[in-house]
Amino acid sequence: MTVIEKPIALIVGAGDHLGAAIARRFATEGYHIVATRRRGDLAALVSDVRSLGSDATALFSDARDEEEVLALVEKVESELGPISVAVFNVGGNVRFGITETTTQVYRKVWEMCALAGFLVGREVAKKMLPREQGTIIFTGASASVRGSSGFAAFAGGKHALRALAQSMSRELGPKGIHVAHVIVDGLIENEATKAFLPDLFASKGENGIIQPDDLAEVYWQLHKQPKTAWTFEQDVRPCAEQW
Repeated sequence: MTVIEKPIALIVGAGDHLGAAIARRFATEGYHIVATRRRGDLAALVSDVRSLGSDATALFSDARDEEEVLALVEKVESELGPISVAVFNVGGNVRFGITETTTQVYRKVWEMCALAGFLVGREVAKKMLPREQGTIIFTGASASVRGSSGFAAFAGGKHALRALAQSMSRELGPKGIHVAHVIVDGLIENEATKAFLPDLFASKGENGIIQPDDLAEVYWQLHKQPKTAWTFEQDVRPCAEQW
């Protein structure tokens, strides 16, 4: 039974930075946010959403696990209401030389980037198709279109996610479902990135780091595009980024 009157935005991978920013952006437009992640704190995000005059449901779910994804989508649709927009924002960025990349690492990154995206995209599409409307947005990266030294696992996973999104867009677009892929070509402001790539982060300087709230605006604009002018892929980078 539907209990939420507001449109619902499902954010899979609602981390502390981009995921949270996307949730806040949709919350300002009156969307009820369903924020999910595998582990970590969601209380701060729920508080932020409520301070914006909307509300949020926090759920912990592993997007790599088929049964958990099935249960997640079914729970949202049956207990809260129809999903208007789903954002797949799961990361998986690691750096290893090819000879140091273990099978376990490669498989885990592929599961996070590609398999999880497939599971979420498939299950949400099943619900949207009878309604002939909805938006599914996948977060990509520079690695979606080029494999850099030391990032074989990440590039493999993100290339696969982009291919998935492209196939889904071509199949589902004529049926009323807008599928979009955002290539994030640059570093996003967050503590984890600073710790992972400290030298690169420090070298970017002013206007060289993507601010999460600015990037979240792209997701909102993609969702609001009219059917006569849909974008499949949008690349976003700070003005100082070399490309």
